[in-house]
Amino acid sequence: MNINKLSPDENYPMNLLLLADPSQKLVEDYIKRGECFVSEIENQIVGVYVLLPTRPETVELVNIAVTESMHGKGIGKQLVLHAIETARSRGYKTIEIGTGNSGIGQLALYQKCGFRIVGVDIDFFIRHYSEAIYENGIQCRDMIRLSKEL
Repeated sequence: MNINKLSPDENYPMNLLLLADPSQKLVEDYIKRGECFVSEIENQIVGVYVLLPTRPETVELVNIAVTESMHGKGIGKQLVLHAIETARSRGYKTIEIGTGNSGIGQLALYQKCGFRIVGVDIDFFIRHYSEAIYENGIQCRDMIRLSKEL
């Protein structure tokens, strides 16, 4: 598997980005301000993540997604670890990530990669999304904020 940064003139894998964030408007907004990386296997894009500088010495992993047929193969973990190393190599001191309260698998993955829960943004998904989001039979209401010192 190869992980490469897309240049601004390349097409972004919007179908994958929308798996992690159903708001095309929000995705288009942060994709302009961040850096998009894709993972490829045999010239097929199977994963994506976006790093977005937020404050001095801090970057946020704002979107990470893997093609559904490739779930459970460790690609998500490789993407998270690549994002951590990319942030570290660019001199960032902290990497942050937010995920929905209903993302049980994501919460486990991020903590296995060294992230710690630092806060909860109550009703984030109620305020910012017009339609209810359900995952694992749970309504996604709150943004769980995690952070890792680099």
